[in-house]
Amino acid sequence: MRGRSTHSRVGHRTRAKSPRGPLQAMSKQGHPQPDHPLTTCFQPHFIRERATVAVSLASVFTGIVEEKGFVESRKGPKLRIRASTVLEGSDIGASIAVNGCCLTVVERGPEWWTADVSDETYLRTNLGNLTEGDPVNLERPMALGERFGGHIVLGHVDAIGHVVCPVPNLVVRIGQELMKYLVEKGSVTVDGISLTVFNLTDDTFEAAVIPHTSAVTTLGHRSSGDAVNIEIDVLAKHIERLMEFRTT
Repeated sequence: MRGRSTHSRVGHRTRAKSPRGPLQAMSKQGHPQPDHPLTTCFQPHFIRERATVAVSLASVFTGIVEEKGFVESRKGPKLRIRASTVLEGSDIGASIAVNGCCLTVVERGPEWWTADVSDETYLRTNLGNLTEGDPVNLERPMALGERFGGHIVLGHVDAIGHVVCPVPNLVVRIGQELMKYLVEKGSVTVDGISLTVFNLTDDTFEAAVIPHTSAVTTLGHRSSGDAVNIEIDVLAKHIERLMEFRTT
């Protein structure tokens, strides 16, 4: 399911539990040095297992949904989501992708967290359509040393697409100006899910979605006409930018 096929890719990422305090400097014997300058100056998320330290990438996702959460409430900019898995290691200020949109944890409890969502984000993503009880796809940023199961996802939604045909043979319509970034068997992010596309037309693409993915993500809830968040593979946009300078 994580191979380069026409199937969607989704799964639960296995993470080592990381301490919630600041990064601690280690002595030659491997013991923490509480008073070392590193202890007070640097506070990245990190994973320490045996002698290996892996620092997490800031707000870089892979399109592998870790959990399907549910909207508890939406009051103005405050969006409160019920979740459990993605809260492990996610303190205040951490990033979590919601339907592929990178949001910041501003409040949290044992099985819920809250984000501040701007009017611009509500307008330009399908988060503006959320109501109490709606399911949402959730993913934490990846960490160095983890398996890279999908593709590079920044959590910056490029456009809203619309479902033409629901799963299992998902067809999505997007703006024609974005189709140039898609290639047969290439990747695109739909509601935060890394999908492999095929059957490209002037304004649509297709993706084969297996039953497991339908069950553990929002794709199983989508019907014809529903809005979905689209993020184009950032590598395609970088290549386009480089070619612009090369031809001038």
